[in-house]
Amino acid sequence: MKKLINILFFIIIIFFFFNTFKFYSSKKNIETKDYNRNNIDQIINTKITNLPFLANDTHNVIEFNDGFSNNIKNDKPRNFWNLLKTK
Repeated sequence: MKKLINILFFIIIIFFFFNTFKFYSSKKNIETKDYNRNNIDQIINTKITNLPFLANDTHNVIEFNDGFSNNIKNDKPRNFWNLLKTK
């Protein structure tokens, strides 16, 4: 029974690879790939012309907050390097 299942899986795998190779080597697929590769600029230009133009609505949305630098100036000095000094 186990051998029969292994043979069945092997046949399915071979069938899959055969169909994949058959599709990618078909004349229709090769012509489609060549057409797309030769006319890629034209295809991109047609897609770009259909894009909508969006207005910029982000003017003065982000404001710079300098409160962080003011807090650092007002804090007491840090003593990390003083911990490493020997007396």
